[in-house]
Amino acid sequence: MGFMKRIFLFLMVNVLVVVTITIVLNLLGVHGYVNAHYGIDYQQLAIFCLVWGMVGAFISLALSRFMAKMMMGVQVVDPNTQDPELQQLVHIIQNLARSAHLPAMPEVGIYDSPELNAFATGPSKSRALVAVSTGLLGRMNQQELEGVLGHEITHIANGDMVTLTLIQGVINAFVMFLARVLSFAISQALRSKDDDRGPSYLPYILTPIFEILFSILGYMVVAAFSRHREFRADAGGAKLAGRDSMIAALRSLQRAYETPIEDAQPTPSAIQAFQITGKKGGFLQFFSSHPPLEDRIAALEGMQG
Repeated sequence: MGFMKRIFLFLMVNVLVVVTITIVLNLLGVHGYVNAHYGIDYQQLAIFCLVWGMVGAFISLALSRFMAKMMMGVQVVDPNTQDPELQQLVHIIQNLARSAHLPAMPEVGIYDSPELNAFATGPSKSRALVAVSTGLLGRMNQQELEGVLGHEITHIANGDMVTLTLIQGVINAFVMFLARVLSFAISQALRSKDDDRGPSYLPYILTPIFEILFSILGYMVVAAFSRHREFRADAGGAKLAGRDSMIAALRSLQRAYETPIEDAQPTPSAIQAFQITGKKGGFLQFFSSHPPLEDRIAALEGMQG
């Protein structure tokens, strides 16, 4: 049922995107200008941008496990490993995955970093990867580790990777479309009525500028959705591993981040939305994919039961 609800929401959002664009362009009166430059109707341009925006997002999702392994140096752990520490890691993830009723066991990975962190990624619930850093594995006790992994398993169970991909695809469509329409509209406004001797090159200059600006604004929207999903993942982790385990995990992360970690490798943006930690800091918090740790702890402490 959750999957069908996400698909229905996705379809409704896409319809609203096209309808909104159509209304705005009619009000601005730029229909004829866009048609003249692209040789197609502006509704077709909207659909074109929507399709390409979604294609880009889903290509990123499809390659997410591969990119995580390449960029973060993730090594997949053999489920039959004889290493006691890795055995514990595999068993915890398998138990949590069964409790979350995942259709298939996620791959378990580990990557070399002193930073206390973990992330989940993958194109579907059946093809997911949960990876932890060596720093987290070496410095957290079993209770704290269960809280972190419960959070990541909940990301998979909630379909957060797909949900954020759909949102990013819609944002991509808006960015592509509005950047082109606005640049051409400005170009038309600045051109002389008598200057019809050739095409204006101003749109080709303005379009990438607007795409950068709109992408920044779009990232803020995606980050806001991500922060909301983090609270849900914390709540789900508390149900799977226990609220005390989830709070203990976040407190451990909070203590670790009070002291800067040297040689911690930066996390690629494709992974940041699903890692366990996030940093707080003034205006930059609007670009953070995670709420402040103290806010997450407070939300868990306020849960009933």
